Amino acid sequence: MKEINLLKNYPKTNRNLSQASIERTDEVRLIARKFDKDFFDGERKYGYGGYNYNPRFWTTVVKDFAEYYKLKDGSKILDIGCGKGFMIYDFLQYNNKFIIKGIDISNYAIGNCMNEVKDNLEVGNANKLDFEDDYFDLVISINTIHNLEKDECAKSLREIERVSKKDKFIIVDAYKNDEERKRMFAWNLTAKTILHVNEWKAFFRENGYTGDYFWFTP
Repeated sequence: MKEINLLKNYPKTNRNLSQASIERTDEVRLIARKFDKDFFDGERKYGYGGYNYNPRFWTTVVKDFAEYYKLKDGSKILDIGCGKGFMIYDFLQYNNKFIIKGIDISNYAIGNCMNEVKDNLEVGNANKLDFEDDYFDLVISINTIHNLEKDECAKSLREIERVSKKDKFIIVDAYKNDEERKRMFAWNLTAKTILHVNEWKAFFRENGYTGDYFWFTP
């Protein structure tokens, strides 16, 4: 288990955080947490404000994943919280011999995924993965499991551990000090489990998670 930033090459947001925090009312969060059209392709305050493929986001990231975890022809990869499948598409552009699956809780995202990866995706929940034990060489979950309540988040960690025979990597919302905590709770749109980094590490250990991890902090 190692703290490592494998999204170091993912483009940084240039959004006004103060304005975004003002917009994030309880009503807005309730709509966003449906993970429907409003979240992906509705007004910006509800989520992405138009969730479309752009190669600059994931192309370098999947290369970093492939090199760090020494992925090869036939490597089995699972992306939990895959959205419309953009990262999966770029994984297959990097190496079309990867065996890769993606799940997302959003019927809308899966129903509006990239045509090139529609056979790789399915609707599913992180806390009950419909895959065999020790099946994947790498399981990835980026900014996803924190959207569950803490007990469900714990189940998802155990499920990630169960279906992975080797490597795992997750990113969750976290904070290291009071200033970051205040900013995180103001900025948060969909997360239901937000912890101090040390609390997350303890939570990982309690639930048997042995994979790598990193934090999202606005």
